[in-house]
Amino acid sequence: MSVQLRETASELAGILWREHTVYRERSGGVVIRGEHVRRWISLAPAGGRDEILVRAGRILDGGTTAPARSEAVVPLSAGTNALAATCRRLLAEAAADAAPVPPGRAAPGRSKRSRKAARPKGSGKHTSFGSWVILACVAGVVALYVYVTVLHG
Repeated sequence: MSVQLRETASELAGILWREHTVYRERSGGVVIRGEHVRRWISLAPAGGRDEILVRAGRILDGGTTAPARSEAVVPLSAGTNALAATCRRLLAEAAADAAPVPPGRAAPGRSKRSRKAARPKGSGKHTSFGSWVILACVAGVVALYVYVTVLHG
């Protein structure tokens, strides 16, 4: 299956992108990287005998790959053209997910609260009330231990 998967991936890479890199994953799948379009496609054996799992995602700054944005199971017997059509659809979904969000609008699935900036730090060091309570409790436990040790010494 891995030889057939590698051959299919090489054919598919030639159809999708002029510039590409094809390599084998540790799990036995094959990855096609299109650095110039900042996208990747992974082909891996699926649960069925003649099925492959196709996943697509983005390549981030620095060359690391983002998690898969979309995936589909395709019969290997469907042919390279059907597989290429599925890959194009998955790549379009990954590109749509990566589209910049206009100012003033939240990204899909995010609330307005997540866009808020983190609480600005003050000019000096400030210990919150909760930290003082914890410190007081620790000091109390230490004092109790010393008292009990001295009393029952």
